[in-house]
Amino acid sequence: MGPVTARVVFSAMAIMALTACSTASDSNNAGADVGRAQDGERIVVGGDRPVTVHVPLGYDPAKPTPLVLLLHGYGVSGGIEDIYLGLTKVSEKRGFLYAHPDGTFDAKKQRFWNATPGCCNYDGSTVDDSAYLTSVIDDISARLNVDPKRVFLVGHSNGGFMAYRFACDKADRIAAIVSLAGATFLDPSQCAASQPVSVLEVHGTNDDEVFFDGDPTYPSAQATVGDWATIDGCDPTPVAAASLDIDAVLAGAETSVSRYAGCAKSSAVELWSIQGGTHIPAFSDDSRAMLVDWLLAHPKL
Repeated sequence: MGPVTARVVFSAMAIMALTACSTASDSNNAGADVGRAQDGERIVVGGDRPVTVHVPLGYDPAKPTPLVLLLHGYGVSGGIEDIYLGLTKVSEKRGFLYAHPDGTFDAKKQRFWNATPGCCNYDGSTVDDSAYLTSVIDDISARLNVDPKRVFLVGHSNGGFMAYRFACDKADRIAAIVSLAGATFLDPSQCAASQPVSVLEVHGTNDDEVFFDGDPTYPSAQATVGDWATIDGCDPTPVAAASLDIDAVLAGAETSVSRYAGCAKSSAVELWSIQGGTHIPAFSDDSRAMLVDWLLAHPKL
């Protein structure tokens, strides 16, 4: 499957996931958000690429609060990605600040992040998305009490690639990332991370868009976490941990966990391999929260 075909299929599948995940509870939650926006409980930052920040009901401006940014896949928006992953609802339950910024449009009018050579800057754009995301973090931090030791990224597909790019470029600004179906640089020398960043790669073994085993433009899921284990000073050989039930469609605890020990500054590197999983896994509410809980458990020291 070539890159043009892959990006079109991802857009279609994302819309299908959006339809499948749009339950009555999602609709009720969205309605509540509109009302709360009128009460000033959401703010807009980001300059000429504005993004709305969700502030949970329990937010206390006197307390440093975690911040999570969600980075969408190629061809969709942050709003669509949020409906799929449901992190607005998780933000209310876990009490973190949350935003889902948008990438810019390419020549085919598809939103993208200028991440790694593997995905998905098809037009040679010079947009600096690492600088943009830094400005978003700075803008939010200027308006709200963000804990600088608990700034996190979650990225899906092209957004996962971008999460790795940001961790390489701005390791001092984030504590941890979760990448769903993403990958780091094929050439490890292109990642100049200045300090450890905790990394969780979640990847379906049957992903037919961003291949679990990689391709000539990006590394495999295992090589991705292996490269980050080196960056983070972890022991060279991962160990197996208890399997997890991540995908609501697949039977049993289908997700195998590979974990590196001994990482510097209490950082962590893990690979969750969804056996038989696809590019858009069927996450349950519990497994969505599980991704965020992993982040919250790995602040920067």
